[in-house]
Amino acid sequence: MNGTGRFTVGERDVLLVVDPQNDFCPGGALAVPEGDAVVPVVNALATRFAHVVLTQDWHPRGHLSFASSHPGRQPYETVAVAYGPQVLWPDHCVQGTRGAAFRDDLAVPQAELVLRKGYHRAIDSYSAFFENDRTTPTGLTGYLRERGFTRVFLAGLAFDFCVRYSAEDAHREGFTAIVIEDACRGIDIDGSMAATRTLLRDLGIACVISDRIGAAAA
Repeated sequence: MNGTGRFTVGERDVLLVVDPQNDFCPGGALAVPEGDAVVPVVNALATRFAHVVLTQDWHPRGHLSFASSHPGRQPYETVAVAYGPQVLWPDHCVQGTRGAAFRDDLAVPQAELVLRKGYHRAIDSYSAFFENDRTTPTGLTGYLRERGFTRVFLAGLAFDFCVRYSAEDAHREGFTAIVIEDACRGIDIDGSMAATRTLLRDLGIACVISDRIGAAAA
């Protein structure tokens, strides 16, 4: 960040766009309120970054996190599983379905990596870095380190789940994490939005708006 309070993007910065998929937008199986509103912000942001990574929720049918896999349970209830508490969700982002596809209006053809997560049937994956047991890696840490990136700017869905956990893990893995809040939307289950803001503040993870981020001069 420079002295004007703006972030100047360089070669060691990456934009991580979390799950800009149909099922997380209005009309989708697990719609985040105004989730579609992040897409034009992400499209504009991506033009300022030389490096972009996309994540894609990619569940098999019958995934452990689906309420339909737990007879008598309803979506948004929390159950105990082997790795701890797990929110149960409507069936969403099932592999190969229209709901799992990226939004048609997402315009980030220069993305260098699409990382799929949540494909293990018996464990959910909010974070782009680790499964929900918080120990099983996705491989993103190694990819970013090998590419020499030091700062991770995060956008996407949902602010209080997959973006939050990705930001927390980026910080934990030694990257500088910056959340672009107007490029995110949240679900807000049991105060999860406020809890996310508190967590990010306590970790020293900046939450900024997109107009504070500019590309380096050519």
